[in-house]
Amino acid sequence: MAIRLADYETDTKLDGDYAEQLAAVQARLEQIQIAHIVHKRRAIIMFEGWDAAGKGGTIQRLTSNWDPRYFEVWPIKAPTPPELARHFLWRFWTKLPPDGHINIFDRSWYGRVLVERVEGFASEKEWRRAYDEINEFEAQQKDSGTPVIKIFLHTTQEEQDKRLKARLEHPWKRWKLAADDFRNRDKRDHYLAAMEEMFDRTDTRWAPWKVIDANHKKYARIAALTHIADVLEKAVPMKPPAADPEVAKLAKEHFGIDVEG
Repeated sequence: MAIRLADYETDTKLDGDYAEQLAAVQARLEQIQIAHIVHKRRAIIMFEGWDAAGKGGTIQRLTSNWDPRYFEVWPIKAPTPPELARHFLWRFWTKLPPDGHINIFDRSWYGRVLVERVEGFASEKEWRRAYDEINEFEAQQKDSGTPVIKIFLHTTQEEQDKRLKARLEHPWKRWKLAADDFRNRDKRDHYLAAMEEMFDRTDTRWAPWKVIDANHKKYARIAALTHIADVLEKAVPMKPPAADPEVAKLAKEHFGIDVEG
């Protein structure tokens, strides 16, 4: 079924207590990360969406209970000259997670078919070719045992404007804004067209998109974290492994404790 962003403008609000639901899903995610660590599994979580849609805040809450040694957050910005000299996916290959790690991308390789397309940083030939390159890249991750979770946070123009104005009015939040944010706002129709084609071409069975109505931040955070937990939980055994035999022996000798071998 085709993804159309207009279908995600229902102004959905969170039903129930936010603090309770957040604590519950964070506890669940904490256990899921431990499962990835002990079973040496990998995963990729990727966030796209409008400026001020809540990507950063959602990532903060996603990782709040996680062991920082086993995850990495990659904020993706404009490519550097060495990165521009290589294939556009090269800089993402260098950021893939090792065993036991979950890596998070705050924006991603989809910049090729969004900002680089709209702003003219990539030729039409380059960004059209990128759909197949991206699909193959994601299929390679899936086939190697690394699920790719793709979240898109959608806000209306009205809600985005409200959040941008709030940042301008807050002295310690103005740093989040740049001239690019205003240029992107002026090209919203162009971005909408690019997003529609992006969804049509890259919503695959091995790496489907999850679009979330993000007009209400609390609802969006719980929806995103719950979806991530659902997908990650299916990708890793949730049963703890047997204790190392040497550790079991030492536990018996030192503490008189019997643990599973």
